[in-house]
Amino acid sequence: MRHKVTVMTTQIIMTTRDIDRSLDRISLEILEKNHGIDELAIVGIHTGGVFLADRIHRKISAHEHGDLPLGSLDITLYRDDWSLISQNPIVRTTDIGFQVENRRVVLVDDVIFTGRTIRAAMDAIMDYGRPLSIQLAVLVDRGGRELPIGPDYVGQCVNAAVDERVDVLLDEKDGRDEVVLHGAGA
Repeated sequence: MRHKVTVMTTQIIMTTRDIDRSLDRISLEILEKNHGIDELAIVGIHTGGVFLADRIHRKISAHEHGDLPLGSLDITLYRDDWSLISQNPIVRTTDIGFQVENRRVVLVDDVIFTGRTIRAAMDAIMDYGRPLSIQLAVLVDRGGRELPIGPDYVGQCVNAAVDERVDVLLDEKDGRDEVVLHGAGA
């Protein structure tokens, strides 16, 4: 009797240069769509989205002069599945030090998959007020949506299977910038 051996495959789908170019493009697209930074705010979703939001904020600030609010958002307790993930969830800091009212808020995350994280983030933002709009910027869109939520700005689209994992490694927390696709090979 033969047993099938499953070997995990790893593929680098974005390098440091790819990530930087994507963030350059996303930053310029945000500026173009919003006609500058008036009434704009950037908010990163913990954890990876916070680092990417900071990078986007710096890139936009280098192009524009003025006050561009930057915030971070923890959505742990807003998730519809938080009790399934852990009985003791790790709650991080939310830092929204500006009025959300009458702002176009750009949420930033590293990967979008089912859409549930973004739905939770929208709920959390609405607790701070009613923005003019909420836009979404992600580094990787891996498909597989369960909710009708899509990004406005995307670094790269990847068709990842349900059993594959997309890891965004960032210098701020991992010591290097890389996006890796992990999957089961033959």
